[in-house]
Amino acid sequence: MDIVLEVLWMLAEAGWQLLLQPFYYISIILIMLIYRRQVLLERKLFHVKLHSWGAQTWRTVLGGLLAGVSISLLSVFLGMTLTMEGVICIWAVTLLLLLFRVRYLCLAYSVGLLGIAQFTLNMMPTFQGAGWVAEVVRIVRELNIPALLCLVAVLHVAEGLLVRWQGASFAGPLFYEGKRGKLVGGYQLQSLWPIPLFLLIPAQTAGAVLPWTPLFGGEAWQGGFQLIALPIVIGFSEMTVGLLPKAKARVSSGRLIGYGIVMLALALLSAWWSPFMLAAALLGIILHEGLIWLSRFEEQNRSPLFVNPVDGVKVLAVLPGSPAEELGIQIGETIVKVNGVPVATKEELHAALRMNPAFCKLEVRNLAGESKFLQRAIYAGEHHQLGAILAPDDKAPVAVRMRPISLIHLLRPRREGERIDSRSNRRSADASPADKKPIQQQDIQAETKL
Repeated sequence: MDIVLEVLWMLAEAGWQLLLQPFYYISIILIMLIYRRQVLLERKLFHVKLHSWGAQTWRTVLGGLLAGVSISLLSVFLGMTLTMEGVICIWAVTLLLLLFRVRYLCLAYSVGLLGIAQFTLNMMPTFQGAGWVAEVVRIVRELNIPALLCLVAVLHVAEGLLVRWQGASFAGPLFYEGKRGKLVGGYQLQSLWPIPLFLLIPAQTAGAVLPWTPLFGGEAWQGGFQLIALPIVIGFSEMTVGLLPKAKARVSSGRLIGYGIVMLALALLSAWWSPFMLAAALLGIILHEGLIWLSRFEEQNRSPLFVNPVDGVKVLAVLPGSPAEELGIQIGETIVKVNGVPVATKEELHAALRMNPAFCKLEVRNLAGESKFLQRAIYAGEHHQLGAILAPDDKAPVAVRMRPISLIHLLRPRREGERIDSRSNRRSADASPADKKPIQQQDIQAETKL
């Protein structure tokens, strides 16, 4: 009973400690900026808003809270030797990496780099430094890298489960520049989760002793235990032109869980044999980059799914609450006929809908190639295109060109949008009639990350 009361008191102190740390709030602000940027991009491409960045933020915060509770319960048996100075060191490296790439926000990169730094410093035992340098050296040398690598492994397993649960619901449709400059439809699946962790660490002063010995820490647990708050951000960003969002989320989820299992084995090996720690830290970064390379390679070699066939128009996305959603139209399906009239372009679809402004009958071909027939009344004020976003044609005004994104790009999405407009207008004004093309490809920043 004394242990239970002490744990509850420590949990309250750790919760207060979490509220006082700026890192948890920084992570939520970053998530808000990413979702806000996604909404601006949707409005730029489609002139509609498919998602609410506020609702997305709350969903990821709640999902991250659930993951944080689960991992914190697991850490009771794993243990961790980490000080508040170590927490600040990890976040300092993470924020520094964030300036270069948003995907470097992953703990695998910061822990991997700190593991390499610790191994290098241990190879130079005479190097001590002076002033604040000596303090940084001491903090890095005291980090328990095997335990942190184990935490990286558990976090990626949790991330895989969250991707399976929520990943597809955050997918946003985009127009991409495909092979040979042709526009294709696709999706960007992007989400971040702020994870509030409460880690069990050995106490600095004598206190209640656990009835079991956690995996990491050894004899340090004989002096008692305490809790420390560690806010972490996990997340992924994938693009797909050849798979449906749910299928892509399942693939990414399985690979993230597999990566977590491999990292867990590497962490345990490095705890058992300390020279293996450098290899584990390096492999954590290399394997993570390998997952990203594999995803990009597969997408480059897949046939695009969201392109219009010769006998219909492909549905790229369906607006929530629209007539298309009520009719049961699914993304990836093809609208073949409207009111008995074959439609091969967006303009023909509009013309066929106007034939009967009060009612519409559709022939839709599903992903299995089977036809289904849908019908519904049309009411005043409803979306003129049934609320279905179609795959791009040769008249699509903008496309997304994939480029790395950094923290700077998240802080200026509106300025980026203004630059896009001015470039489009300038090209239209300066080009000769023979040089003008209907497709203006824009440098909208995007990122692919696991």
